[in-house]
Amino acid sequence: MAETLKQKVCDGSRFDTYLLPPASAPSAIATLKAPDDADAYLAERSQLLEWRLKRFARALSKNAVPGVSLRGEELHVTPLRALTPPEADRLDRDLDLLVPNIRITELLNEVAQATGFAHRFTDLRDGRPADDVTAVLAAVLADATNLGIERMADASQGVTKAQLTWVHSWYLREETYKAALGAIVDAHQRLPLAALWGDGSTSSSDGQFFRTGRRSAGAGEVNAKYGSDPGVKFYTHLSDQYGPFHTKVISATTSEAPHVLDGLLHHGTGLSIHEHYTDTGGATDHVFGLCHLLGFRFVPRLRDLKDRRLATMAGLEVPSSLQPLMGRPIRADVVRQGWDEVLHLAASLKAGTVAPSVMLKKLSAYKRQNRVDLALQEIGRIERSLFTLDWLESPDLRRRCHVGLNKGEARNALAQAIFAHKQGRITDRTFENQSYRASGLNLVIAAIVYWNTLYMGRAVEHLRSQGRIVSDELLTHVAPLGWRHISLTGDYLWQQAASGVGQHRPLRNVRHRNAA
Repeated sequence: MAETLKQKVCDGSRFDTYLLPPASAPSAIATLKAPDDADAYLAERSQLLEWRLKRFARALSKNAVPGVSLRGEELHVTPLRALTPPEADRLDRDLDLLVPNIRITELLNEVAQATGFAHRFTDLRDGRPADDVTAVLAAVLADATNLGIERMADASQGVTKAQLTWVHSWYLREETYKAALGAIVDAHQRLPLAALWGDGSTSSSDGQFFRTGRRSAGAGEVNAKYGSDPGVKFYTHLSDQYGPFHTKVISATTSEAPHVLDGLLHHGTGLSIHEHYTDTGGATDHVFGLCHLLGFRFVPRLRDLKDRRLATMAGLEVPSSLQPLMGRPIRADVVRQGWDEVLHLAASLKAGTVAPSVMLKKLSAYKRQNRVDLALQEIGRIERSLFTLDWLESPDLRRRCHVGLNKGEARNALAQAIFAHKQGRITDRTFENQSYRASGLNLVIAAIVYWNTLYMGRAVEHLRSQGRIVSDELLTHVAPLGWRHISLTGDYLWQQAASGVGQHRPLRNVRHRNAA
């Protein structure tokens, strides 16, 4: 599918050539979370929006919306306070003292044996799993650490440059990286401790900037946030259980919004995501509209409420106190005219005929807005207005969003520690090689999250066996993203790492802590 998409992007194919054939579209459209008829959609959303506006106005008049007030014509939202108890920080430190020290080579071998992810790297020619697991792990780590094949071979015992080059050429590619990542994320879901962090139904996504040594195909120009140095972003989706289930390389200067849905659809894991968090940069009306039609609850962290207006609809009664917050009316005629085509687009994205980012970029590239673009924008304005009311009325929703995004930021810190060679600069000039770097990095992070979760669970069992009360509530505030106990650099002793696989490691400081 990737080659087909690439060809279509290059040859300027018509918009409808990306979509499902007309004959198969109706059955796919039936799976969407939307009525077949535009009038039914507009009537239902208009009724809901009017009821929500009246309820919000009444609550504001009684000062009954926690942390939200209307001062003149501006809404003010009080920032939420952190709720992490001091006991959680102490527990985090105690667990860190118990988790065993380990080399990254050993960790990868142990996770490979536990999850079978290394066997998801199959031969390009015949589809057989790789026989040389050590070479596969070393090639993955060469991508993840930004060390590269030649330097990995020089720093390794047990693999050669010829082995790594062969494996990287024939076994490491987009689909095998995706399959291997899915094996780890799915295995991580089954660990008891992971269930305390979430049920795998929510996720977040964020871009992490990496400088490049020179201008490349994926590099951006001058960026207001990152300066004039060329660079790219690794845009990554993270589940509520800390499983990094999708990543891709995007330009540092491009909007993140078109890529939100790429990771939510067809990510290759057993996760069933229903609610997704992004920062403001990931929010557009088009994403709001498509997320609603595809059955996702889109929750961006809103920072510019004063500049966003709520939508009105024909015949909708708006409370006078909220008039300053309202924008232009929804163009119902535009929604009706483009409804069938929008549903066709959404069904095509769900079926996997084309990546969402490809279509959203194509829509934005038209010199003149077309019918699908206009209709999707109006649908998105309706859904964004309803979401904004949810955001204002629910401190719990705002907190869930902040927690989800904070997990992503913590994951980025681990990524920076792993991707340390060449001062964290990407010297690969092609998009394909940069994608290998991103995929390798994400896979190693997933392996570390799995291994940490496993041993943190064993550490919790030990503390409880010693009479310490460790509540599940307290455990929700710790994270499997530490790396101080992991030797990430130095000589890579692959043969030694493989020989020690087969049993759990003893916890650290157990005798000392028992005596205490």
